[in-house]
Amino acid sequence: MNHFELFDLPAAFDIDAADLQQRYRKLQQQLHPDRFASGSERDKLLAVQRTAQVNDAYQTLKTPLNRAEYILQLRGIDLQHEQQTIRDPDFLMAQMEWRERIEELQQAADDFAAIDSAYGDLDAQTRDLQQQLEQHIKAEANEAAAIAVRKLKFMHKLRSEIERVEDSAD
Repeated sequence: MNHFELFDLPAAFDIDAADLQQRYRKLQQQLHPDRFASGSERDKLLAVQRTAQVNDAYQTLKTPLNRAEYILQLRGIDLQHEQQTIRDPDFLMAQMEWRERIEELQQAADDFAAIDSAYGDLDAQTRDLQQQLEQHIKAEANEAAAIAVRKLKFMHKLRSEIERVEDSAD
C-alpha cells in the first residue's frame, strides 16, 4: 500500500494539508500501540510497525518537495539518493549569483535588511518553482518534474545557508 492509499487520498501533488493531518490523527488513534498493550507480542509488533509506516507516510506527504519526490518514485523515477547535476545554464548562473550573495551576507552578517531581502527573493523563486513542479506533475511530465525537484532541493539548501548566516548574526 502506498502512502496515498494509506490515507485514502488520490496520488496528487495538490492535497489539502488540513485533511491530511486529520486523516493522520485518525489513523494514529486507530493504530496506536497502546491500544494493543494487552494483545499478543505479534499484535504489539504489528501495531508498532503500522504506526511507523503511518508516521513515515505523513512526513513524506505533508511536505510538497517530499510529496513530489514520492509521486515521481511511484512513477519509476527515484531522486532521493542521486547526485545528478542540473544542466540548465540559466539556473547554474543563478546558483553562482546566490553563492556570491550568501558570501556578501556572511561578510555583513548584521545586515538584517539584506537577510530579509534574500529570504524574500528566495521565497519568490521557490514559489515559482513549486508552481512549475505542480504543473509538471499534473501533466505527468516526469522528467521536467524531476528537474524542478532538483532545483527546489538547491533552493532548500540555500535557505539553510541563509538561516546559518542569520543565526551567526544573532
